[in-house]
Amino acid sequence: MSHYHLYAIGNALVDTEYEVSDELLGAMGVSKGHMTLIDTPQRAELLTHVQGLHARRTGGGSAGNTVVALAQLGGKAFYSCRVADDELGSFYSQDLQANGVATNLTHTPAHEGQTGSCMVLVTPDAERSMCTFLGATSQLDANALHPPGIGKSKIYYMEGYLAASPTGLEAAVQGRQIAIDHQVQTALTLSDVSMINFCRAGLQAMIGDGLDYLFANEEEAQTWCGSNDLDAIIDQLSALAKTVCLTRGPQGCIVVQGGQRTEVPAVPTQAVDTNGAGDMFAGAFLYGMTHGHTVAQAAALANRAAAAVVSQHGNRLTAAQLQSIHAAFQKA
Repeated sequence: MSHYHLYAIGNALVDTEYEVSDELLGAMGVSKGHMTLIDTPQRAELLTHVQGLHARRTGGGSAGNTVVALAQLGGKAFYSCRVADDELGSFYSQDLQANGVATNLTHTPAHEGQTGSCMVLVTPDAERSMCTFLGATSQLDANALHPPGIGKSKIYYMEGYLAASPTGLEAAVQGRQIAIDHQVQTALTLSDVSMINFCRAGLQAMIGDGLDYLFANEEEAQTWCGSNDLDAIIDQLSALAKTVCLTRGPQGCIVVQGGQRTEVPAVPTQAVDTNGAGDMFAGAFLYGMTHGHTVAQAAALANRAAAAVVSQHGNRLTAAQLQSIHAAFQKA
């Protein structure tokens, strides 16, 4: 019997979100809509531009957001990550526990240095641009894995951002093999266009000889496949995973499983902040798939949850919000 519905490995990042103008984003030299890795001096320089602006602080990290969403819906989740022995590290660990997510942090000593953080810059068009300081998570390694937990999970989920870290990538791939050895399903999110452009070999290592689930938004899929032709993209991605989830923003999503394409419309909403949309989709979708939903039902629930998170500022919903969405979904 599975102990966890979802076991994930990814970066532990504390998000600090700012609302900025396009002009300020340009002055900061930030690539709009994408994730950029920054070092300590770059972080200090960027912070000078946002002094005085209201900031929202939340737990983050792509896979971290996904496991929290699944746990808030009522699933059981485990997250392998790495933080430092500092205030942000304590904040991150306590946030996971408060949301019901089991983690290696409860029995692993915190490390020296600084916990990873992410400046999330949201422009008036709801687009989010991320500047990520990895800090302690850049040394995430196989010591963060909990092999018995992987072996007792339904799905093992990898964050594509780990392709940028040699030790993180090695840990993700090692965990993937443990999952395969225990007949646990595997999943990957491509995460960001920058990972595809600069760390494709790492993503291919996580894909290996195939996955059970692959998540990508339309821009990521186009970049991976080198094509804008939807049919060609679906054919290419379907060769990588048994189930492919292609998210398309206001156009909804396409799920391909066993050669069958299911298109699920988006829930109409006024987007104000797209930060966390893909993470939320994956968490809600995998909750559905581990709780007896059909592919279409899981995608519909995921679209509802993603629509709710983009209609507000911030990368997550509360457990009450998600459970309300799920209750309304069940009645529909």
